[in-house]
This record gives sequence, C-alpha cells and structure tokens, in this order.
Amino acid sequence: MKLKPLADRVVIKMVEAEETTKSGIILTGSAKEKPQVAEVVAVGPGGNVDGKEVVMNVKVGDRVITSKYSGTEIKLDGEEYTIVRQSDILAIVE
Repeated sequence: MKLKPLADRVVIKMVEAEETTKSGIILTGSAKEKPQVAEVVAVGPGGNVDGKEVVMNVKVGDRVITSKYSGTEIKLDGEEYTIVRQSDILAIVE
C-alpha cells in the first residue's frame, strides 16, 4: 500500500534515536527521547490551502527536524509513519 498525502501534508518516518550516550551508557526504552529527526517518505502537491498558496519546500528523501509532538501517527504494513503539515517541519538537515 502506498500513502499519497494531500495538500500541504508530508509523510515522514522517524529515524531511530541513539541507544547509547556519548560516554557509552546504554539507554533503556523509557529513557530515550522521542526522535525529532525524520526522513520524508511522501510529499503532498501543495497548492491553495486555507486560502493561501503553499509551495512545498521538502522532497522525498530529505531528512528533517519536526516539532516534538506534531502530526498524526499511523501504522501501515508494519511500519510506523507520521503525517505532518509542512509548517510543522522546522528544518531540513543537510
């Protein structure tokens, strides 16, 4: 199954958080922070959204930083994705 976001929506997949600290301490699942870096999987077409013209600035394959608790989480074919608005993306990681 393939996801095709509408309007200014972007489908992202979170990148796994580090499991060890810089000093080598292994973190348990509850001690890890929710990851904020994600990879863009699909991008909506943009266009006229809420009366404003939206140009999509991200593309598939970009690594991005999102707001910590933004978007809608979904599970599809055993994979977890998050659907966010482009405005919830704070930066592109280069």
